[in-house]
Amino acid sequence: MTAVVVTCPRRGAALPAAALPALRAADRVLAVPGLDAGAAAGAQDWDGTDPGGLPDGTVLLVPAGHPAATATGAVPPPAGHGVLDAVAVMDRLRSPGGCPWDAEQTHESLLRYLVEECYELYQSIEDGDRTELREELGDVLLQVLFHARVAAEHADAPFGIDEVATGLVDKLVGRHPHVFPAGDDAGEEVRTAADQDRRWDELKRAEKQRESSLDGVAAAQPAVALAAKLASRTAKAGLPADLLPGGEETGEHLFRVAAAAQLGGGDPEAALRTAARAFDARVRAAEKAAAAAGKDPHALIAEDWRAFWDTP
Repeated sequence: MTAVVVTCPRRGAALPAAALPALRAADRVLAVPGLDAGAAAGAQDWDGTDPGGLPDGTVLLVPAGHPAATATGAVPPPAGHGVLDAVAVMDRLRSPGGCPWDAEQTHESLLRYLVEECYELYQSIEDGDRTELREELGDVLLQVLFHARVAAEHADAPFGIDEVATGLVDKLVGRHPHVFPAGDDAGEEVRTAADQDRRWDELKRAEKQRESSLDGVAAAQPAVALAAKLASRTAKAGLPADLLPGGEETGEHLFRVAAAAQLGGGDPEAALRTAARAFDARVRAAEKAAAAAGKDPHALIAEDWRAFWDTP
């Protein structure tokens, strides 16, 4: 049986790691003419013969998108190869001769798009819309690529997408010693998600040398989420609950409600969003019902609202 290996043109001569055993055991290696990976593997040019008719022990190298790439049992290119295309497109847009708008953007000018795209992704998850989820994940990825490309142009401490990705890999490996054991951490065991949550916090504190239990809390996040995060962090630090804000001002009252929900195992930000979106739906339903009854939905009075309100 012929083994079909799908290569990624953006990776040049690189081959999928999963294909190496088949290549080492192959009696003959063929490749689409002109394929860099084929030249690197010492392959002969493939004449287009049906892969199913090739002798057993043959390995056929084809680029992604080639009709033979869909063959049963084909070894696909490595996950993430499409991200290389996205990086290349971002570089093209930002480079001379690219898009004037993209070229003018800064970290600061892009901030509002970062926030908007994250909320749109959040909503697609709330709505359970898989099509929107995929698109919005792409939009959030664009923000990462855009900011990394802008950062690469800075005269002061420039860095690019590779440094961003490498930093992420180092962080994930360093904070999961039970998965990637090394040195003194080789025997460490993490049996539950709670164990990992605790260990993550310990490793983060040591890594960042934080002076306060609140270091690293993003003050720019929505107020309810911020209150919940502060309550969670201080609870882990042993702060007694009676020292949380206890006054009767609106803000202090809201803080207590958010803190109580968080410490009770809930997510007050998500809970408030759920209530707000349910209210939004009921308002729209009442307006639609009023319009269907011949009323102007923009001129409803209290009695109209009550008449068309859908009481759960």
